Amino acid sequence: MSRLRKAIVGPVLCYVTDRRALSLEHPADAREALLCKIEAATVAGVDWVQIREKDLSGKECASLTREGLQRAEKPSTNRAGPMRIIVNDRVDIALSESAGGVHLGESSLRVGEARRLVDLRNERREEGVDFLVGVSCHSLEAAKSAESGGAGYIFFGPVFTTPSKAAYGAPQGLARLAEVCRSVSLPVLAIGGITLENATSCLAAGAAGIAAIRLFQDEQDLASLLKALRTPKI
Repeated sequence: MSRLRKAIVGPVLCYVTDRRALSLEHPADAREALLCKIEAATVAGVDWVQIREKDLSGKECASLTREGLQRAEKPSTNRAGPMRIIVNDRVDIALSESAGGVHLGESSLRVGEARRLVDLRNERREEGVDFLVGVSCHSLEAAKSAESGGAGYIFFGPVFTTPSKAAYGAPQGLARLAEVCRSVSLPVLAIGGITLENATSCLAAGAAGIAAIRLFQDEQDLASLLKALRTPKI
């Protein structure tokens, strides 16, 4: 069993960013609005924020990550462990900005190569750094491959219907999610169409947590939402 799974207390709640989906009068304000969302999520007690802004240049992504980390420094009494910023795809930026990890797509850099870069960075320091390498998976085979490659966790989905994951085909469903959770020792976070109403079913299927864009980004009362997600349903 992985160190991360042993360390998890309650479900991991991960806010995946998408500044283009924010409702704004002036699109030019999207960057600052996103940073405010990251700060609000931090204070409310979200566990992870995945910065997933694929259209940004390397310089822009690095700047956003740097400022996101600064905004995420505010403490929260609603979280069991430390807050973690994870950068989508760009392992170089995640390492250079001292983020908490990198999240790879199935067509991104291979997990083993990302782990090699992380190990090289750690060798230059006196102590190893707690840095996660996660992977998006859309099949049982991909999940097993991610595990054998050295991933620290996986996102599996889309579990339910969602516009942002339509390119990955029909929803996987809870039965497939449960199969993946049983088949790998890695923490599995469910993603795709997650709502307050169906999140409990994902956790009951064996997921170690949930990841979502709209669930967290569109919610005005994040603290109440997170409390509800962490409260066991009887």
